[in-house]
Amino acid sequence: MKRHALPDPCPEWLASLDDAALERALLERVEAAWQLCRHYHPELPRPRVWSDLRGKCAGQAHYGRGGLRFNPVLYRENRHAFLSEVVPHEMAHWLVRHLSDGHRARPHGREWRTVMTRLFGLEPRVTHRFDVGRASPTPYRYHCGCQAHFFTSRRHSLARNGRRYRCLSCAQTLVYQPFGGHGKTTTNG
Repeated sequence: MKRHALPDPCPEWLASLDDAALERALLERVEAAWQLCRHYHPELPRPRVWSDLRGKCAGQAHYGRGGLRFNPVLYRENRHAFLSEVVPHEMAHWLVRHLSDGHRARPHGREWRTVMTRLFGLEPRVTHRFDVGRASPTPYRYHCGCQAHFFTSRRHSLARNGRRYRCLSCAQTLVYQPFGGHGKTTTNG
């Protein structure tokens, strides 16, 4: 594997950052990735950046809004991997989309993989491996006799205030089971 085309951020420095400095680090990383892309595609428009993505997705190239969206919870909890992998991943989407035939390219197709390996020097991974327990919009885990179910804050509040929910498969009443720290919520029941 090639050396990273973007400088590797220092994990100790990243760990020391407060929220405002962390946001600046994200913006600087996006800017550096954009500048690198412009060496190969000078007309590439600068993406706007938002930290408003929720749920299990770490990042998103949003062409309609004209920029990149990032998940602030996953960023805060995975600072180094986020700047090293997620920002280049989304910038690769941004670059491919703005190529002459970019609108025809598959999201993680040959063009995107080429940008990831040749420009950013990274393995072209389609998904992240972050713990999404606190970032998920359904962070409350309930169990029945056959599976786990994940509730939103609103449904969890209703259950805590006496509302009963039953599993549609086994008909047992769902019982709350806290994660006990970090839990991986990768499927919904």
